[in-house]
Amino acid sequence: MDITFHGAARNVTGSKHLLRLQDGTSVLLDCGMFQGFGDQTEDMNEHFGFNPQKIDYLILSHAHIDHCGLIPRLVAEGFEGQIFCTAPTMDLARILLMDSAKIQMQDVEYSNKHRARKGLPLLNALYTEDAAMEAMRLFKIVDYHEEYAITPRLKFKFTDAGHVLGSAAVHITVLEDGKETVITFSGDVGRYGDLLLKNPQPFPQADYILLESTYGDSLHKDIGPIEDALLEVIKQTCEIKKGKVIIPAFSVGRTQELLYALNALELRGVLPDVPYYVDSPLSEKATQVLKDHPEVYNKDVKKVMKTDADPFGFKGLKFIQSTAESIALNDDVRPCVIISSSGMAEAGRVKHHIKNNINNQKNTILMVGYAEPNSLGGKLARGEKEVYIFGEQYQVNAEVQSIKSMSAHGDYEDLLHFISCQDPKLIKKLFLVHGEYEVQQHFADKLREKGFADVEIPYQHEKVVLE
Repeated sequence: MDITFHGAARNVTGSKHLLRLQDGTSVLLDCGMFQGFGDQTEDMNEHFGFNPQKIDYLILSHAHIDHCGLIPRLVAEGFEGQIFCTAPTMDLARILLMDSAKIQMQDVEYSNKHRARKGLPLLNALYTEDAAMEAMRLFKIVDYHEEYAITPRLKFKFTDAGHVLGSAAVHITVLEDGKETVITFSGDVGRYGDLLLKNPQPFPQADYILLESTYGDSLHKDIGPIEDALLEVIKQTCEIKKGKVIIPAFSVGRTQELLYALNALELRGVLPDVPYYVDSPLSEKATQVLKDHPEVYNKDVKKVMKTDADPFGFKGLKFIQSTAESIALNDDVRPCVIISSSGMAEAGRVKHHIKNNINNQKNTILMVGYAEPNSLGGKLARGEKEVYIFGEQYQVNAEVQSIKSMSAHGDYEDLLHFISCQDPKLIKKLFLVHGEYEVQQHFADKLREKGFADVEIPYQHEKVVLE
């Protein structure tokens, strides 16, 4: 048995880990899209590093695009196996993949207008909406804690990872040579004390662990309640400077947290009286999916819902649907708050909003989550004064702020808590995935201090034989 790391290896996107058994069965863990690698991104997403026709099954940890975004391309290139996930993950994946296809087509069309004028080769989208619809027919729901036998020698179960709606850690049991081996893939691990979701759950003893490490060298020190940080930015920008707040936010998870926090401000009677726009058709659908699965809420949210039936709605909120409505926001000079995807500002409508507001010092671009260092969001977050958007250079005159305590990824204390249910002496090898290499090196030292003796940081396409 061996495992090959085809994505999220010494970087944070493109999650793909291929497990091959002695009998030739191949199981792919996640099939995510690479994001934020500039000119290299397209090529990285076009080449899997393996033959999709030879993959038997796919187990999906959750519906974020960097974990599921290449599934339609995988299917288009010959994958015909089942795709296992939780029910909320399937609901989210359906709308996310359709939206991803639509955004790709729109962005390619927009970029090709500029490329055509410059005589450059035209770009193609990775897949179409039809391809996304075709992929959904292969999805199969598996409930949390249900032990599902794929074959007589291969079974798995999900536990709640607390990251986003439906997110799961995957626990695979393989029977070979009369011996069972347990492999745990963390997916993305959420925070203990998350604003909306339940805590990550403990899990059975494993032999091998694939552990995410996005914030393996960071602590999310809360600078106060998230709503207070939001309130300060909105008051300073909209009420004092009379500008706009642009918030790049992932449609799943982060947007709902923002809406919940803004609703809390309204319940306290302090929400500034300005328009609040969610400019992402996907976000409205994702918010509805979250409302359809109240079983995932933590106790605090359930308590709020006893007096507020809709914890994600408040005065002044409007969901933007059409492209025309989105464009019209750029011509509206009134102070407002615009929440738009994507969170790394690499694609989608938020990229246009940043382009149209970045030169004005009255405005604020508010980062509320992780952004790959080479992405537009990453460059803004680290204070670059000039950035390229759709191939053109822009001065960063708008103020750029961050709420660092807003993250769906656990910090290193959360991650250590997550694996504290394990006996380190029984772990044969722990692989760090989904993290920047320097961060992973620091986190590996912390893990060794906790008794995990064999910690590896695999590189892209590296194959490792499991005993």
